[in-house]
Amino acid sequence: MPVNTASLVIGLSYASLLFLVSVGLSVVFGLMRFVNLATGSLYLIGGYIGWSVARSTGNFLLALVAGALAALVVGILIERGFLQRLHRKELLQVCLTLGVAYIVQDVTRWIWGGDPLRLRPPELLRGSMELFGSVVPIYRVALIGIGAVLAVLVWYLLERTKWGAYVRAGVDDLEMVECLGINARRIFAIVFSLGALLCGLGGALGTPVTGVAPGTDIQLQLMALIVVVIGGLGSVTGAIIASIVVALVDTIVRTFWPEASFFAVWALAALVLIVRPQGLLGRAA
Repeated sequence: MPVNTASLVIGLSYASLLFLVSVGLSVVFGLMRFVNLATGSLYLIGGYIGWSVARSTGNFLLALVAGALAALVVGILIERGFLQRLHRKELLQVCLTLGVAYIVQDVTRWIWGGDPLRLRPPELLRGSMELFGSVVPIYRVALIGIGAVLAVLVWYLLERTKWGAYVRAGVDDLEMVECLGINARRIFAIVFSLGALLCGLGGALGTPVTGVAPGTDIQLQLMALIVVVIGGLGSVTGAIIASIVVALVDTIVRTFWPEASFFAVWALAALVLIVRPQGLLGRAA
């Protein structure tokens, strides 16, 4: 099957979800030098809560808000309850988030079961449309637009505001930021919470496309790590570019050779590490 407009739409809509999951991971990784292994779990929470709210109320917009807020609340609990107590203990923080990931996976399986759950898009976005000679799902096109808007908003927040300047300075030299009297812990808390919110929103948005099930969190977590490796630590623009590249490579390779798609994106990450270890837009140490 040749690569056509439909394949590109599928890839770009997947890129929108990858960006929402990976941008918070990238900035937290760059700022505090630890990998948040609960990122996929926050996506899972957003997906399940969004599905439940949509099923009970029939309101898709309310489902998006509920999924995002649920992940935000869990993210705040993780950060305030545990990560603040382990400040500058990166290995313990990684182990903690891994433990949270296991707990979330078991709890969600206990509540919602092990079968994949899929949410119907809102009536306005159901069905298909013709785009450049190919028939594509309307919801996926809308998802690309939503992802683009959110990417611009996050980019503006982190690249064009005073608070964003603090975050970028912390990514480059956290000790210097603390010496200037800036509360690095507060910056980290806000960044972590923002990342959790975006993960939950991504989970709710992605449920009509990919569904939600045990194991979805692991897949998204691994793909987000690849995006961070390729895009560079703390770079929003890098996360945007890497999300698009990874999603398109995964989609195109899956079209011709499904079994090799996961290998292809890891091979791409390895190639980037060899050629440019700091990532496409990351700064050399």
